[in-house]
Amino acid sequence: MPLQLHALIQRLSLIRHTLRWLLLSTLVGLLAGSASAILLLSLDWATDTREAHRWLIGLLPLAGLAVGLIYHYLGRSVEGGHNLILDEIHTDISTDPHVPRTTIPARMTPLILLGTTITHLFGGSAGREGTAIQTGAALADQITRLLRRLPFRFSEHDRRALLMAGISAGFGSVFDTPLAGAVFGLEVLTIGNVGYDAIFPCFIAAFVGDYTTAHLWHIHHTQYTVTQLSPLNPTTMLSAVAAGIAFGLTALLFARCTHAISHLFRRAIPYPPLRPFTGGILVALAVFAIGTTKYIGLGIPTIVAAFSQHLPRYDFAAKFAFTSLTLGAGFKGGEVTPLFFIGATLGNALSSILPLSASLLAAMGFAAVFSGAANTPIAASLMAIELFGPEAGAFAAIACVTSYLFSGHHGIYRSQRLSARKHPTSRSRDSKPQSPESPAPTPTH
Repeated sequence: MPLQLHALIQRLSLIRHTLRWLLLSTLVGLLAGSASAILLLSLDWATDTREAHRWLIGLLPLAGLAVGLIYHYLGRSVEGGHNLILDEIHTDISTDPHVPRTTIPARMTPLILLGTTITHLFGGSAGREGTAIQTGAALADQITRLLRRLPFRFSEHDRRALLMAGISAGFGSVFDTPLAGAVFGLEVLTIGNVGYDAIFPCFIAAFVGDYTTAHLWHIHHTQYTVTQLSPLNPTTMLSAVAAGIAFGLTALLFARCTHAISHLFRRAIPYPPLRPFTGGILVALAVFAIGTTKYIGLGIPTIVAAFSQHLPRYDFAAKFAFTSLTLGAGFKGGEVTPLFFIGATLGNALSSILPLSASLLAAMGFAAVFSGAANTPIAASLMAIELFGPEAGAFAAIACVTSYLFSGHHGIYRSQRLSARKHPTSRSRDSKPQSPESPAPTPTH
């Protein structure tokens, strides 16, 4: 075959491949972006209703029991949540030929939307990224179910790319950060390794998902403004590193504390529905004891305030405690928005000892605590640039990378694989790298 003809065939094949994934990724983005819009509208309604009728918080134990019963009897197949999705992506069909290649049940989407809305309506402290990831990936996998019935080749590797695109679309659309969402879908799978095998689907799905949420559904995302910047010089760079260390250690403590509470509830309470019931009692009592709803729900007003005024230094610790207890007890929702709260308020508090403004440190903490807890420094840095601009983003990127180094090898996603140690001094058994064929940790809620 002449070289020119061979090259032409290759180009035509590439065009066909690109058009195919452009179509599939657009569909994933439309589905995930619509699910994120429904989620955001539901959470706005839940927050407004709870704040107007604070007596609803007293029903949090019953709400937890209801969510527990729903998942125990109807949602066991999707109880793993985002860890289930990561496990599905990690499964290697070449080494696991006997693993049944079933799709993620469609019920994951309505169950997690309902569970998250109930958590926020009755006063739990949780986020939204976990829900967006689950809805995006679960809806993407329904496309797999359809394509398998059509008379053309659709491989398990294609399914893996669809799931990653669903993660990217869900994350990018729920936070209005398509660049960060695209990279998050590639980076979150394995610590120390970013694969490019699904880079085109992830980017297209993330941007389409964000456009769907913001423009087709007309969802208005929260705007954060850094009011005072600092010049980038040796002193401020060292301050950013110091802040990053504090953010990383906080992320490490949050992940370990949340997992420890979850383990404690599983050991102490054998019947799963009673775990969020018990946790709901503790959270409701704490809210009524301190007399404020500042530390439940998403906490967006306090995050915004961290950029413009000095806040009590204990705000980050209070949100830390409420979120760890809520999620550890088995309520549904994500961790990332509470991590934004913890990071922004911790950065605000650090302004009293570091030569950086409270506003800039709030932006740095916003991104860096998330970076350390999720082990996604590149996605977190891109998020900071998208939300706060390149000048503040430069400081945030330094803090994100430093936080990533100091946050250990086990973050909020237990099914992440470890490809490479974060630094040469990590020699503990817990930080032993896993090959792609290594079994993933047991998924949690």
